[in-house]
Amino acid sequence: MPLPSSKPTLHYLDIGSLGRGEVVRLFLKDAGVEFNDVRYPYDDTWPKASAELKTAGLSVTGQVPVLVYEGQILSQHLPILRYLARELGEYDGNTSQEKYLVDAVADVYNDWRVQWVSNLKNVTEKFKNEFVPNYYNVLATFYSKNDGPYLLGEKITYTDFAVYQSIDNDLQIGTLPSSLPEPLVKLREAFEARPRVAPYLASRQA
Repeated sequence: MPLPSSKPTLHYLDIGSLGRGEVVRLFLKDAGVEFNDVRYPYDDTWPKASAELKTAGLSVTGQVPVLVYEGQILSQHLPILRYLARELGEYDGNTSQEKYLVDAVADVYNDWRVQWVSNLKNVTEKFKNEFVPNYYNVLATFYSKNDGPYLLGEKITYTDFAVYQSIDNDLQIGTLPSSLPEPLVKLREAFEARPRVAPYLASRQA
């Protein structure tokens, strides 16, 4: 796997394993790419830090995650993942049909994320009991098309990182269904057992 010639830098909020930046972090860990991990406190100092990111030309919107990679300033977590997959020549589909499937499920995940963010401070019954179970049932339909554990079967793609993040983050805010569809149970188990991911997940709990 080709690796970058200079160490990338990930800019994100210091909010533990929540949010978009953690998806990028998990991807870099799995790919074996060493990186600088810059985390900003999410408190009353964040507006100033956000403004400084804009002034420095590191973020057009002042939002994170931002990944500085090979001299490129990359933003928006799903496009970052797609960019890295192309650069590394892995973590994506091989055919147009496979690429379509990976992108389509990434869009399903992104719809979940919008709703998840809006429910962070006040989880509604509709989100917990209707939206979230339906989301995982839709994912299970996609994941059952191949013989798992990942979306395309044995080959992990960037979308699997995002889907895993949704499972983890729903668990953290108490909105994960008591039982996941079997295809997603297989995904979760396989993902958490990945050689470079497992030690990192263990370190988060230490």
